[in-house]
Amino acid sequence: MKIDACGVLLAALVAETTIPVPVKTALGKTATAVISMAHAYTDDGTTFFRDGDLVNALAAYWYGFGWLHFGWASGLAIPPHDSIPSCPFEGNCENLPGTLVPQLEEKTARYAHLLDTARASVTSAPERATPGEDFAGRVLVIASCYAMRGHLCLKKGSYEDALASFSYGHGWLDAGVRAGFFKVTRNRELFTI
Repeated sequence: MKIDACGVLLAALVAETTIPVPVKTALGKTATAVISMAHAYTDDGTTFFRDGDLVNALAAYWYGFGWLHFGWASGLAIPPHDSIPSCPFEGNCENLPGTLVPQLEEKTARYAHLLDTARASVTSAPERATPGEDFAGRVLVIASCYAMRGHLCLKKGSYEDALASFSYGHGWLDAGVRAGFFKVTRNRELFTI
């Protein structure tokens, strides 16, 4: 998917996503925080894209999708039309110009390390055998799957897809921390709490 198309899709989905609980409740405040972060990363990506910083635009948009998809999967937010529309992983990411390769390689390697470190820095917060614990496990599996996907993309030399995967996985994990599904045991600076 082209980076600008990813941004347009993310912006439309964030704008049409609804919060199913009263916003002044604890769940409503959590849902608002999750959707606000998806919106913030949409705006960041758009600013980066407008400024010609395609590497950071790519990372921001896919990070925002991680937050948004977390919101939908957790039930904190409802996707438009009660169905999950297309997502940016339906095809490969746009290949960036060769002049951006050094920045892309550096950021991808850094994001791989950040996601691997973040995954090792959390433990499930909900009590055992509760729906919250089950969902925390699901979030960790998703973050791990996208970390694995990112590392496989790196081996193939597809840095754009690797960066998208690492960003998306970290978005899920970061949202899980913000929503209270994880306790941060170290490296708090890796999370938006």
